[in-house]
Amino acid sequence: MGRNLPYEAAKRLARFGAEPDRLALASLPETRPELLYYLAGDASSAVRGAVAGNTASPAQANRLLAADADPAVRAALGRKLAPQAHALSIAEDRLAAIAWQALCLLAEDAAVHVRAVIAEELKAMPDAPHALILRLAQDAAMAVAEPVIRLSPLLSEEDLLCLVVAPPVPDTLTAVARRPALSESLSDAIAATADEAAIGALLANPSAAIREQTLDGLILQAATRIPWQESLVARPSLPPRAQRALSLCVAGHLLEALTARPDLAPGLAKRLQERVEARLIESASEPSAAALFEAAAMSGDREAMTRLLAREAAVEQRGVEEAIRLRSARALVSLCWQAGFNLRCAMLVQAVLGQIAPGMALLPGPDDGGWPLSTAEMIWQIELLAEPMVRA
Repeated sequence: MGRNLPYEAAKRLARFGAEPDRLALASLPETRPELLYYLAGDASSAVRGAVAGNTASPAQANRLLAADADPAVRAALGRKLAPQAHALSIAEDRLAAIAWQALCLLAEDAAVHVRAVIAEELKAMPDAPHALILRLAQDAAMAVAEPVIRLSPLLSEEDLLCLVVAPPVPDTLTAVARRPALSESLSDAIAATADEAAIGALLANPSAAIREQTLDGLILQAATRIPWQESLVARPSLPPRAQRALSLCVAGHLLEALTARPDLAPGLAKRLQERVEARLIESASEPSAAALFEAAAMSGDREAMTRLLAREAAVEQRGVEEAIRLRSARALVSLCWQAGFNLRCAMLVQAVLGQIAPGMALLPGPDDGGWPLSTAEMIWQIELLAEPMVRA
């Protein structure tokens, strides 16, 4: 179709032309606004979609197409209007107001695809209307919310904290956790939710700033979560204390990757190698009580853990149960020491049996990764557990 088609001929095509001709007419930016408005009511969704995407279409046609029965038509309209969001939201003329209302309707469209198209257009726009961005970020569909949550420069720290404290859906937490350059405050808030998927995404986010105390608690919880361990081993920066704790926490197949870290603390590589050799020796013989304890922890068998700990520490099972009830990290670590278990067991006992909150766990000491309590204190803790049993 020529671009210089006379008006009367174009008018006849709009009314009586074959679909390909009407489609071509609806796509031309030179087509008169009144003809585009007429074609906005065409029986063919392809023609209406062409009108929706045509920048020359009048505001009245946009308003009509915002309620079109075909989601593809509405999506085409959203793709056209979204880049104009800033200008439309501040314009004072009536036609711009009509277009802005149409865009707002599309942002709340029943079809996820339509809302997702708008989110994709606005996700990195620096001057998009804040209220519209926030509405998309609060969407229950992640195809809509996640691109905006992850990339919009308009979401403030307060906006993101609100999404973490009161997420519209659980997946909202994971989307926030994946946002680049996450602050320590936001990382703390995500860690406090105890949402496993969100925390996993946080640990896998290399640019997220995580406070050392928060990281310590998450490493403890990672003792029974292999995906978390994989993310921790790959993090670009780990403080020395976190490295020591992780060296006791990680599964055997991750020891090599941890050993290969260029920032590994002095002496830690040697201890990691010793752990590998000890595991090889242990695998060739009957499993020790500590190995059985680790296996029970990894499978979540708290009853077997309690029984093994009581037996090897030579205390009544009621004493172990009391330490669990009190969620006493000191008592549980002391029981592991008394049982002759290793420091990995001391981490597992806190994570699985004690369910110690992040930040409250006792991690290996700085001196060669030793026990976090003195021998005198651990003996005292064991005596405290034994006293009620003696009186009974």
